[in-house]
Amino acid sequence: MRIPDPHGMTMTVSLYTQKLPFSTATLQTLIPRIPIAHRFLLHSSSSTRTFAPRNLRRFCTRAESSSAGEKGVGESKGQKFDFDLFTIGAGSGGVRASRFAANFGASVTICELPFATISSELTGGVGGTCVLRGCVPKKLMVYSSKYSHAFEESHGFGWNYEADPVHDWEVLMANKNAELQRLTGIYKNILSNAGVQLIEGRGKIVGPHTVDVDGKIYTARHILISVGGRPFIPDIPGKEYVIDSDAALDLPLRPGKIAIVGGGYIAMEFAGIFNGLNSEVHVFIRQKKVLRGFDEEVRDFVAEQMSLRGIEFHTEESPQAIIKSADGLLSVKTNKGTIDGFSHVMFATGRRPNTKNMGLEKVGVKLADKGAIEVNDYSQTSVDSIWAIGDATDRVNLTPVALMEGGAFAKTVFDNQPTKADYRAIPAAVFSQPPISQVGLTEEQAVLEYGDIDVFTSNFRPLKETISGLPDRSFMKIIVSTTTDKVVGVHMCGEDAPEIMQGIAIAVKAGLSKSDFDTTIGIHPTAAEEFVTMRTPTRKHRKPLSESEV
Repeated sequence: MRIPDPHGMTMTVSLYTQKLPFSTATLQTLIPRIPIAHRFLLHSSSSTRTFAPRNLRRFCTRAESSSAGEKGVGESKGQKFDFDLFTIGAGSGGVRASRFAANFGASVTICELPFATISSELTGGVGGTCVLRGCVPKKLMVYSSKYSHAFEESHGFGWNYEADPVHDWEVLMANKNAELQRLTGIYKNILSNAGVQLIEGRGKIVGPHTVDVDGKIYTARHILISVGGRPFIPDIPGKEYVIDSDAALDLPLRPGKIAIVGGGYIAMEFAGIFNGLNSEVHVFIRQKKVLRGFDEEVRDFVAEQMSLRGIEFHTEESPQAIIKSADGLLSVKTNKGTIDGFSHVMFATGRRPNTKNMGLEKVGVKLADKGAIEVNDYSQTSVDSIWAIGDATDRVNLTPVALMEGGAFAKTVFDNQPTKADYRAIPAAVFSQPPISQVGLTEEQAVLEYGDIDVFTSNFRPLKETISGLPDRSFMKIIVSTTTDKVVGVHMCGEDAPEIMQGIAIAVKAGLSKSDFDTTIGIHPTAAEEFVTMRTPTRKHRKPLSESEV
């Protein structure tokens, strides 16, 4: 079988399948004696069953080239490789792909930079961005920051404090870093238990099958790039005074007054974190609204709720320079003026693929404008033996998606199961305060794709806030194709939105209808039951009739 790709190349998946006939009785006797590593497939044909070897060769420590004519290889027949797979980058996707490949019988090694809480050209760590300087530490800080709001809510429930609670920043940082050390150790154990060799150092590709790690050369039948992304800071005067999301997760002191530049999910999450930890927070965004690409109603709702909690938004303001005064405080100069007195200025202005200085262009790997690696549906690059997954490809930059891509890659290359990553109905969350979650299409996207849709919304005050006295509200939305009654999009902004949406995502991915939602019994009293009690559309979109229909 050969898999075509957009570069006009092909990948050999299986060279032959040899069938060996056995009777059922003989089969039952032989099964316990067959080594798992042989990975036979069972075929059924009337009273006779056959085995088909799933791989042409047995993987071993030194892999052998399958064919002198294999595209992109260029080595003579019978050349030996050190490994079947060499993975560069031990983040979530790279670890998943390497572990799966090893389980399928491949000899695998993976390289990663030494551990550090802040990444650089020389530091990284097993676990990658999500575990060490992204999802996990961010969520731990979200948990910490939410207590201040909980203290406020508690007064209406009869709680009083003789003194205001005091937060210890050093304790939070120490406990957070200890947890990161524990997690990176767990990831190392996962690799070790799977039989994957870990090499510490910076990997650079010097040939279609060759990787240089700090001067030592390794060869592999396949190379996988899973190096993730890095924060991007625009080149403006004073950028040396700016921190990025890496540094924001590991500050020695809590910011007194912080400017956050950017309107995406990273900016919104850190705005909530620092606001909850009692910093004065200002958010500067180039556009009129936060969270470009999210549902318009959700964008408006979350900005309003965050403003009520004391976060100040500066819309349509683009920083032009960062100025440091004699007292060490920072000023942000924008197209509308200058705001002074910041202890910290954080740029959350996007991330770029971490593909610089890897030697990719020299070996023929095609890159997009911002450094993203171009791949086909099977994560194969323009060089047949080199593959890439995760944020380095800039497809859907979410950790669970990188995990899915890593698993699909391993099945395709090492288990003879050509598998495309499935990007349908990917749920996502923003751990802002209040948090946002979504799955499927926005209202705007659904109108373009389906034309005729019904939109159901609910904007309500949660039960807890009826006693707390706080102005918190929740917002929910269901988008339905009227032609099929299929639910094509669900959105929520409010407490526990990500936890609720994970369950809703299963329904949307399964293609359930609005009638299925309506006939589901709600759990009372919960906010989530609103999703099965919305009966009347808030508005209806109908595409205009054509001239013939008129």
